[in-house]
Amino acid sequence: MQRYSRIVGTGSALPERIVGNAELSRELAERGIETTDAWIVERTGIRQRHLAAPEVSSSMLGAQAARAALQAAGLSADSIDLIIVATSTPDYVFPSAACLVQKALGVAGGAAFDVQAVCSGFVYGMATADAMIRCGMATRALIIGAEVFSRILDWNDRGTCVLFGDGAGAVVLAADERPGILASKLHADGSQEHILRTAGNVRGGGITGHPFLTMDGQAVFKLAVSVLDSVARETVAAAGLTLADVDWLIPHQANIRILHATARKLGLPFERVVVTLDQHANTSAASVPLALDVAVRDGRIRPGHRVLMEGVGGGFTWGAVLAEM
Repeated sequence: MQRYSRIVGTGSALPERIVGNAELSRELAERGIETTDAWIVERTGIRQRHLAAPEVSSSMLGAQAARAALQAAGLSADSIDLIIVATSTPDYVFPSAACLVQKALGVAGGAAFDVQAVCSGFVYGMATADAMIRCGMATRALIIGAEVFSRILDWNDRGTCVLFGDGAGAVVLAADERPGILASKLHADGSQEHILRTAGNVRGGGITGHPFLTMDGQAVFKLAVSVLDSVARETVAAAGLTLADVDWLIPHQANIRILHATARKLGLPFERVVVTLDQHANTSAASVPLALDVAVRDGRIRPGHRVLMEGVGGGFTWGAVLAEM
């Protein structure tokens, strides 16, 4: 009998502190940086973001999202035999955030590891877990995107500090005889590593290199729109379907202009695009599972719907997963 994997539960977690654009603008003004709510909304579509308290880590948010996903699936943590955490902001160099999530859930024995593909990380994690379930290496998996990007932002750089937020999203993926993950495609182009990166490193007891996120916004926009279009078409075709068969598109929540341009190139009505960017900002690897959980819980995404999830991030990486709920 052919073995497949299906999404059986979703969950998310957001830090308590919500910072609207007006508050952020006032804080930046104290640093001599001018910006306004109108400027941020016009250029990004972001209206607010959640920022983690100093004591809150990626693994803590990830464990909270995981518990919500397990509850939605009606499963206990000890039924999970694989945990994959997609993050660019792990608690430590090592152990992995996945191992810390496993500890927080009070289980042991199953595989646990991190995936580092920045904003594409959750899609990379989903494709990896699907492959491991299909080949029999796992039966039930937690795939988590968890980030505290506020820790790697230069709050004196208006071009980047207004874009990001903190949070986590999770799904439970379980073996099933019915197809759930219909297709996935992953790509990377390391020659573009310079357009989006955090180039710092820990060496000899200190940080070497630049410790904050840097981005060539125009280059990222151009490449993101191109690859999100191509990988969406490639993934849908791999499933033997067309874009008309897709009920919902959940792209990485980076910038409202990227979301509009991607939907337009794909010929999809923007009403079929799940958008949480205005409320969460760019939460990197957490953005796709966060948006998925929001749309599942508010009833937009229902059983039988086909959902195309795609991400693009530093590396440069990109990928997509098509799932039937």
